[in-house]
Amino acid sequence: MTVDKAEQLQQQPNGRIVHYAGPVTLRQQSETANGVIFVSLEDETGVVQVICWRSIREKQRQPLLDSRLLEVHGIWQREGEMCSLIAGWLVDLTGLLGRLPTSSRDFS
Repeated sequence: MTVDKAEQLQQQPNGRIVHYAGPVTLRQQSETANGVIFVSLEDETGVVQVICWRSIREKQRQPLLDSRLLEVHGIWQREGEMCSLIAGWLVDLTGLLGRLPTSSRDFS
């Protein structure tokens, strides 16, 4: 299911396969995360937290680390109030931005 806005994701049930795209606003990898990278995508309706397991990082390093506009195909995970998109496949859509300047806060 393609989801156009962050607020629409919040209404999806746990386990739903979804596709969502948004500007990358944050990338973070803590030392205790065992190679997991957390990515925040944001639109006018909210923020989507994306979890990228080590296997995604190894297979799709370029779109994960370089894209400014990222499409994520994955599984919506809901545990109580905590929601996140578990990445299964990433697509770099940066070319669609043209010369529009964007930036993300990247931390390790």
